Amino acid sequence: MKLAVRTAMSLMLALAPGLAGAQATDPGDDKTIIFTPGDPEMAAATAQALASLDDFLALSEAPPADTERFKLKVKVRDGNVTEHFWVIPFRRTETGFVGILANQPEEVHNVVLGQNIEFTRDDISDWGYTRGERQVGSFTVCVMFNKMSKEEADYMRDKYGFEC
Repeated sequence: MKLAVRTAMSLMLALAPGLAGAQATDPGDDKTIIFTPGDPEMAAATAQALASLDDFLALSEAPPADTERFKLKVKVRDGNVTEHFWVIPFRRTETGFVGILANQPEEVHNVVLGQNIEFTRDDISDWGYTRGERQVGSFTVCVMFNKMSKEEADYMRDKYGFEC
């Protein structure tokens, strides 16, 4: 089984106003990082995100003035392949959630960039938002920095305001 976790494109589309649902302007920032299912660091990051999901969802429904770009990372399965994507914006429905897929799929072929997708709480693997110039949440992204070169990780932290 293959588990693909999105990084730079996920960040760029999730953080840059007006880019959700559109191709990124810098394809050099697009990167998918493959993790084995059960990777302990990724599992810990996902557990941390899910432990605080209720607080995040409550905040997203009544966001303070200095917050924006509320997003959920969700898993999409296509056969034996799973890929995680940021969904921006999203909203609750009677049966779960719906939102716009903010990344170009590379590993799965049953969804496309900009597609409106429905998902349940069980599909959520992370959450995040922007407060001022800093990122809050996005726990799985911090794990991805460990798989990048120091230069790439430092660039992404500085460019997008991550504090891992």
